[in-house]
Amino acid sequence: MSEYILNLLPLHEGEREEFEAIAPDAVHVYARSSTVTSEQIAAATVMFGWPRPEMMKGAASLKWFQTMWAGTEEYAGSLPDGILFTSSSGSNSRSVAEHMLTGLLAVCRRLPTYLDSQRSHVWKDEGPMKTILGGTVLVLGAGHVGSDFARLCQGLGAKTIGLKRTVTGPIAAFDEVRTMDELDALLPLADVVALTLPHSPQTVRLINGERIARMKDDAVLISAGRGSVLDQDALVEAMTAGKLWGAALDVTDPEPLPEDHPLWDVPNLLLTPHVAGGMRLEITRRKCVEMAQENLRRYLAGEPLVNRVG
Repeated sequence: MSEYILNLLPLHEGEREEFEAIAPDAVHVYARSSTVTSEQIAAATVMFGWPRPEMMKGAASLKWFQTMWAGTEEYAGSLPDGILFTSSSGSNSRSVAEHMLTGLLAVCRRLPTYLDSQRSHVWKDEGPMKTILGGTVLVLGAGHVGSDFARLCQGLGAKTIGLKRTVTGPIAAFDEVRTMDELDALLPLADVVALTLPHSPQTVRLINGERIARMKDDAVLISAGRGSVLDQDALVEAMTAGKLWGAALDVTDPEPLPEDHPLWDVPNLLLTPHVAGGMRLEITRRKCVEMAQENLRRYLAGEPLVNRVG
């Protein structure tokens, strides 16, 4: 029986032919996540893309599903038992890392404050600024995104320390790799604390009021993993009292952030609406496609798939 490959990826010209060259004996069906039918879902043996989780319970023939995103928690409990499940982890790491660096430098140069002044037509020197040259950047989550961000910071002269649950060896982007158990000891040493952790029971409110208090008074906090990692109320309280130089958050909990949430009004805090990743850069879209193609080759050859989930 030939494979029925349901492809929901945002493909460009010539890329359908690339998939068909890899699996010439398969039935290839192309659709969009917004228009895919339940009949197509039910017939698929292989699926790429971002179908709505509630539709996946009808995937009666599915053997392998690769989501186009790094995060997979939205599909918990929605997939048929026993299927292969893979992610596109790493596809948007450059995009997120560049966004994190942009936010970091903007806060170091007080650009959120200067933008407020520009809108108010106020010409005012806000005083000292910061550089990460010679500073220590502590990255919670030394995976694809954390490593790309750390590499950019190294290029600007910072020392980088990556934290992981388990350390099995050095990682090129980090001067040191330590375990998450050392977080409390390392927080007081960091000039920048960057959060690139996924949502899990272990990461919820990991950065709470007590840990914010351990940070340097003039440290910068960057958050680009999942909003649940940070206790936002504790951050508001600390920064309103003068703790921390600034912060840049691309993720919040909940999303969207309510209009009346006090985070909106914290000085030198930059908020963006979870736009660091996604398909906003062509390099991200193409890498996602290439990951699906490589795993398709592996799947047809009976080889282990990359980015297995679970």
